[in-house]
Amino acid sequence: MGFFIRRLSFYLIALLFAITLNFVLPRAMPGDPVTMMFANAAVQVTPERIAAMKQLLGFVDGPIYEQYFVYLKGILTWDLGISIQTYPQTVNDVMAGAVGWSLFLAGTAVILAFCLGSTLGIFAAWKRGSKYDAFISPGMMVVQAVPPVVVAMIVLYTFAIGLRWFPSTYAYTAGTSPDWTSWEFIKDVLYHAVLPLFCATIIQIGGFLINMRNNMINLLNEDYITMAKGKGLSENRVVFKYAARNAMLPSVTALSMALGMAIGGQLIIEMIFNYPGLGTVLLNAINARDYQVLQGQLLIMTLFMLFFNFMADILIVALDPRLRKGGK
Repeated sequence: MGFFIRRLSFYLIALLFAITLNFVLPRAMPGDPVTMMFANAAVQVTPERIAAMKQLLGFVDGPIYEQYFVYLKGILTWDLGISIQTYPQTVNDVMAGAVGWSLFLAGTAVILAFCLGSTLGIFAAWKRGSKYDAFISPGMMVVQAVPPVVVAMIVLYTFAIGLRWFPSTYAYTAGTSPDWTSWEFIKDVLYHAVLPLFCATIIQIGGFLINMRNNMINLLNEDYITMAKGKGLSENRVVFKYAARNAMLPSVTALSMALGMAIGGQLIIEMIFNYPGLGTVLLNAINARDYQVLQGQLLIMTLFMLFFNFMADILIVALDPRLRKGGK
């Protein structure tokens, strides 16, 4: 319980710091978003109307600390304001329309990359020096070193434009009304997700593979592994029950960080495939100086990152009895 309280306190402080930084950074950007919104207006906009719009969107003149406390109140009540770019739509509506797609794409890709990469890394360590290890480990690192934009463009050109096996854009067929109770719509969503999901997965496998391989190699020389082999235990039991279980602990941290960053880490892939996720929302908000959406997006990314790191701390303690004994 003491460990739990200390870690929770740390993450609450980190959240407050991130919220403060989230408040300061957009306001340090040049340009007045409300003035920019009216810059291309076809009619003359009076100062009174601009002032009224600023009041509506939360950009009121006043001491910075007053604006900060209004911002904190909005976070506590989850009232993130009104989007400048898509006025009169609220930030909550903008986020709600995109967060599900990002969670599906990025979350599925991270889980698949973790499972595949960890499994390949286990066998690469156990077969260290073999032809399999000599091919799979460098091969996956080469793929990881290629910029995501290059991977996505190659996949898009080959399978969508060249072979025409899969669609090249959006999350479902244009003109289709979303209906999650319809199996036909679900199949359409999965069909459109094949290429972006493949790209988002393949670029992450190498990191998990090398991480697991290195952890396994360090553990295979331990005395308890030698003892397990000497007792005549099967190869599968030695690899998975003794070595892989302990080698998995550092990978849990890597998985949590990947999940935390996944919510906004697929910007390039979402742009190339025109996928309606939070990465695209973030880019549009930056270009439009949409402070409200920008703050909401960064807040969600921060919450995801801190939550998954906190869960990783708790999970590692649950998996490793030595940490539980050390905390008593």
